[in-house]
Amino acid sequence: MNAIVALCHFCELHGPRTLFCTEVLHSPLPQGASSGDISGQNEQAEEEEGGIQMSSRIRSHSPAEGASADSSSPGPKKSDMCEASGCRSLAGGHPGYVSHDKETSIKYVSHQHPNHPQLFSIVRQACVRSLSCEVCPGREGPIFFGDEQHGFVFSHTFFIKDSLARGFQRWYSIITIMMDRIYLINSWPFLLGKIRGIIDELQGKALKVFEAEQYGCPQRAQRMNTAFTPFLHQRNGNAARSLTSLTNDENLWACLHTSFAWLLKACGSRLTEKLLEGAPTEDTLVQMEKLADLKEESEGWDGSEEEEKPSSQPDVVEGQELSKCSPETSLMPDCNSWNVAHRRLSVFRSLRHMRQVLGASAFRMLAWHVLMGNQVIWKARDTDLVQSAFDVLRTMLPVGCVRIIPYSDQYEEAYRCNFLGLSPHVQIPSHILSSEFAVLVEVRTATRSNLYPTLFDDEQSLNKYEFIVTSGSPVAADRVGPTILNKIEAALTNQNLSVDVVDQCLVCLKEEWMNKVKVLFKFTKVDSRPKEDTQKLLSILGAAEEDNVKLLKFWMTGLSKTYKSHLMSTVRSPTSSESRN
Repeated sequence: MNAIVALCHFCELHGPRTLFCTEVLHSPLPQGASSGDISGQNEQAEEEEGGIQMSSRIRSHSPAEGASADSSSPGPKKSDMCEASGCRSLAGGHPGYVSHDKETSIKYVSHQHPNHPQLFSIVRQACVRSLSCEVCPGREGPIFFGDEQHGFVFSHTFFIKDSLARGFQRWYSIITIMMDRIYLINSWPFLLGKIRGIIDELQGKALKVFEAEQYGCPQRAQRMNTAFTPFLHQRNGNAARSLTSLTNDENLWACLHTSFAWLLKACGSRLTEKLLEGAPTEDTLVQMEKLADLKEESEGWDGSEEEEKPSSQPDVVEGQELSKCSPETSLMPDCNSWNVAHRRLSVFRSLRHMRQVLGASAFRMLAWHVLMGNQVIWKARDTDLVQSAFDVLRTMLPVGCVRIIPYSDQYEEAYRCNFLGLSPHVQIPSHILSSEFAVLVEVRTATRSNLYPTLFDDEQSLNKYEFIVTSGSPVAADRVGPTILNKIEAALTNQNLSVDVVDQCLVCLKEEWMNKVKVLFKFTKVDSRPKEDTQKLLSILGAAEEDNVKLLKFWMTGLSKTYKSHLMSTVRSPTSSESRN
């Protein structure tokens, strides 16, 4: 992350001062901090909640030996420094600290002030504003300010206990400066938590020193017994103590360097840019909505232990299944990552593999029911087998049309799921078995060995299973069926196409038919056209056949809320404006 993190202090003699700052360097090191002169030790700090030490893969080094500070570098004069080092972090001639990130070839350099004059001016102005005019109520807490010319600043002000200071405390701030306003605002929660941890650690150390000093020599009683002295005389004789003295930590600046360097690296790694070519697909939009809904639900949890739901009511959401996966891992737009992680557990590797195992006619019947939105029921003992079957079959549908209960001990109605896994002993209602809106796949132990050949040597053999596909409305072999089904079968039977190419064909086919769904939705739901015009539109779209119409109506339920709301607002707004006129 191209930013600067700085620790600032309000000196009673000289006003706001920058004590310590860490910056990111993508170019050779500035003078006074040459990596060739650095001799040090690797530090690996473990992250502690609220602590100053945080985990890092950064290679940290001690100060350079034999290097001298650049006398021409910007910064306050010695006359503007407190005699007791209250306005100074590193001693004169100290070259600073350097951390090398070997993964990205980035260097994190810490000095009291940036060496570049322009950066020094930006940090100086941010320091003054953070400890003067840009302060939140109570003078302690986070605040955001800045502009395009001088950068944007996340500032967190806080107090450090000091038994010799007026009011027994001194005022500090930690600021993060960068030019990207949106990035800095999006990083607010992360920066607030980590910087608050650094502050808590500093305040905890200073409080111990303060209590020890007050116990040995109480300053409040001593001040009350001291004769009155003019304010100016008291102010001139009370120079600020250094932060290392207030915390009794000689390694304070090295620890702050490690913390600031880790903060810059971690904050830059948590947000990444992704190039999207063209508009997002409907699957992407639906998936984003699911993630947003899940985030809202998780924010509403109070942290208490949730009551376990009965096994008879498996958790299911549209497009996803939650009964076997955690929310973070289950919300994926496709099954590719699951297949990679569970490659040895998967039985069905692809649609082509399933077609070879079930046979052409049985697979066509099964695929027809999947595309039409009918309920697909698998009865088997092997839960991995059922899961892999659903992961393969769901690739034929948009994400918004998928509702899965992977395994249940009782039958679930079709309105709850269109993919249902059952154990062999579960009784299915007779009207479901005879319904034309359901298909049953029973997995039984094969009566003959080697009933099916082993298609892949590295996966579990299927020769011990027998698959029986039945339905109340079997698809006739001579039936035309939906157009997309015929194209899918053509791709599966073409041996010149690899499995990856077939997967891309599925993506293109789904997008093609989702575009037809969008046109039909606008034409019928938004514009409210008559049936005659709708039939003409279906003919133009090449979807006038009965199966194609059923498919479009089912897939219409998978449209994203974002698209529907956008379409409603853009189409109806001209009408409302005309009515006003």
